Amino acid sequence: MNADKVQVFDTTLRDGEQVPGCKLNTHQKVLIAQRLDELGVDVIEAGFPISSPGDFASVQAIARIVKNATVCGLSRAVKSDIEAAARALEHAVKPRIHTGIGTSDSHIKYKFNSTREGVVERAVEAVSFAKTFVDDVEFYAEDAGRTDNEFLAYICSEAIKAGATVLNIPDTTGYCLPEAYGAKIKYLKENVQGIEKAILSCHCHNDLGLATANSIAGVMNGARQIECTINGVGERAGNTSLEEIVMVLRQHPYLNLDTNVDSKLLYSTSRMVSESMGMPVQPNKAIVGANAFAHSSGIHQDGVIKNRETYEIIDPKDVGVTESAIVLTARSGRAALAYRAKNLGYELTKLQLDDVYNEFLVFADRSKEVCDGDIHQIMENCKLNVRATA
Repeated sequence: MNADKVQVFDTTLRDGEQVPGCKLNTHQKVLIAQRLDELGVDVIEAGFPISSPGDFASVQAIARIVKNATVCGLSRAVKSDIEAAARALEHAVKPRIHTGIGTSDSHIKYKFNSTREGVVERAVEAVSFAKTFVDDVEFYAEDAGRTDNEFLAYICSEAIKAGATVLNIPDTTGYCLPEAYGAKIKYLKENVQGIEKAILSCHCHNDLGLATANSIAGVMNGARQIECTINGVGERAGNTSLEEIVMVLRQHPYLNLDTNVDSKLLYSTSRMVSESMGMPVQPNKAIVGANAFAHSSGIHQDGVIKNRETYEIIDPKDVGVTESAIVLTARSGRAALAYRAKNLGYELTKLQLDDVYNEFLVFADRSKEVCDGDIHQIMENCKLNVRATA
């Protein structure tokens, strides 16, 4: 049976770029958009056109060059915003306007000084107006994670009546637990009038480290789009990580869900975004971190050398990493040292390995990591009749 497709909505260039100090220029944005299109994402949220002339120009440039993905521009439920998004997207092959409004009681009272009725009216007007420019309109219910489900279902129903094709259900503050977020999506799937005409979308933030888990819970309960960023960049603690959701779905085929993303481009895309934004990827970041496929514990190293799947559930090559890394430290065992030495051309007998290992531990205790040059020095210090053949 073919897996259901989950659309990947990448917002690296909009929500991701809102990270302080990570501003991208138009040229950088265009290059990243081209890579995202090559990666196979379904939707590229190119920016917030009304926010600045530079952002407008970037969305316009991206709309001109992207050939496969839908290009999306963000707007508030304000006519001038929507008009700006429409102008910026004029040359897109597949344009989408993303408009909406806060729906939680907190947003309604403190942000808009309004009522539920007033917010519904603004939402309907915004979607209807956006629909006069494009066929594809996504409605976002900001702070949906803290919005009463019954009211959320009602405003979503009204948005569909006005022409919305996608309903974005953001956990804006990263507050929800996976069970609660999944239940919210299930409730909407069962209670929104006309839901068969729209796609439910998950937009989760990582304030409590649950963005990926919440997004997966969402698609398990009927959502068919996940909004995410490369490396999980974004406001505060970030957004759902694109590489994580792609590989979670791929590693659990029983979910019968998959994406169109070419996973072999994940690592290089991660590096590209990291370098462009000047934002390093934490070494222990899942999938694309420097240590994601690195092993330094002797027990783990021995297991991986014998059979990679002992300690790795993903083949590094599937995400564009050449191979697993055996990192030599004071916690490494003889098997790891012999493996690394063999890669440098040294074939050691068991007795030779014992001598070399003792010398290796002296080196390892003095430094965090033993490198290839150190191995050559260790061999020389041991004065063994072994020579590198490679």
